[in-house]
Amino acid sequence: MKKITWYLLLSFLVTATAIGGWYYSRFQGDRPAGAAVIDTRDSVSIKRDLIADSLKRFAAANRYNTQIGFLLDMSIESGRDRFFVVDMKKDSVLSAGLVTHGRCNQNWLRGRKYSNIVGSGCTSLGRYRVAGSYHGRFGLAYKLHGLDPTNNNAFKRYVVLHAHECVPDKEVHPLPLCQSDGCPTVSPAFLQELKVIIEAASQPVILWIYE
Repeated sequence: MKKITWYLLLSFLVTATAIGGWYYSRFQGDRPAGAAVIDTRDSVSIKRDLIADSLKRFAAANRYNTQIGFLLDMSIESGRDRFFVVDMKKDSVLSAGLVTHGRCNQNWLRGRKYSNIVGSGCTSLGRYRVAGSYHGRFGLAYKLHGLDPTNNNAFKRYVVLHAHECVPDKEVHPLPLCQSDGCPTVSPAFLQELKVIIEAASQPVILWIYE
């Protein structure tokens, strides 16, 4: 009788172990020990985090603001939010808004084109130092100094951060946004939000346009 009891108990343990192994394989996957966990975030978020991390290192090395950065992702459709205010200390997005891209002197630019040439009317990719404010033809604006070979003519091209009424406060996708002559242009309300951040910063804020 004892042998039968031990046999039944052993059979139960073997069966339970097999079921447990199947359950783990089914719901946890057959990931080998030490294998990397797959990042389930979308590619836009992953790219933004990588850019933010690179910006933080660049800012620290060059005595720019290491707390806040402005990231503009030109791979996103213009009718969607693609101007991100990021907290580089907490690795988080504080706010986001619409922003234009340059029309390259065309009535309407299809897709994206980039140029650093004076008079091109195009957006220039790269990092910019947000400098002092002034009041011009579009009201409040902030001067931008290009820090890379791809945008080092920004000041000569009068590429500035400013607002325009053609840019709404909310996303309009699938409709496109209005286009500029190369300036990153936002809504008046969003510029006021950026103004608070820029003018409260003890060190210059970096704006990075990328694709």
